[in-house]
Amino acid sequence: MTSSIQAAAGTQTSPALPAIFFAGFLSGCMDITAAFITWWPKGVKPPRLLQGIAAGWLGPASFNGGTATVALGLAFHFLIAFTAATVFFLASRKLTSMIRRPIPSGALYGIAVYVVMYWVVMPLSNFHGTKTVTSSIIAIVTHIICVGLPIALVVHRFCR
Repeated sequence: MTSSIQAAAGTQTSPALPAIFFAGFLSGCMDITAAFITWWPKGVKPPRLLQGIAAGWLGPASFNGGTATVALGLAFHFLIAFTAATVFFLASRKLTSMIRRPIPSGALYGIAVYVVMYWVVMPLSNFHGTKTVTSSIIAIVTHIICVGLPIALVVHRFCR
């Protein structure tokens, strides 16, 4: 009711900020949870994983930084999630099929985010993890389910 009143009065608010916020927050939470679950059995506890994210900026010294580099890693993680949500939102303004078909566009976007992160960002960073076929498959599936789909579905919800 409120949105129809706003539209009639010409005061319709932009869906940009709530769409980007909720898409970035949801994908960030889902992705980091998946990372914790994936790495825990390998002996990598959440603080160490977050320090690994901070190591992209700080290098190996991040692992000696304690709580400060754990927090920095979490901040970087969510910065990346909000950036991914922003890019999807902006692209969907021009490519409206991204809104009309959120499942295929979300899956493809998850793969695109994986490619950028693992084949562009990480090689340019100060921390280079090892890639195996198994870890790459897990990362791709995680990016589809925990990054691309949540972002696409949230943006779809706010921008129909």
